[in-house]
Amino acid sequence: MSANSRRSELGDFLRTRRERLDPSEHGFTIGTRRRTSGLRREELAQIAGVSVSWYTWLEQGRDINVSTQVLESIARALRLDWVEL
Repeated sequence: MSANSRRSELGDFLRTRRERLDPSEHGFTIGTRRRTSGLRREELAQIAGVSVSWYTWLEQGRDINVSTQVLESIARALRLDWVEL
């Protein structure tokens, strides 16, 4: 499997996990104009304490270097279980 396809799979995985989270559980309001199910990228980045750009690039499958601390923070924000880690 190529690096591009692994990054693409990671992006898909992150998006599906983000979409399953309830924004109201994190104090975000759910308005009528919400275009995405679950958390928005910006909301997840805020919860994880990372920049929106870094999270967006990671989810888009860009070729970036991310620290272990950032990955752990995102995993906690996504509420990943041991199987998903």
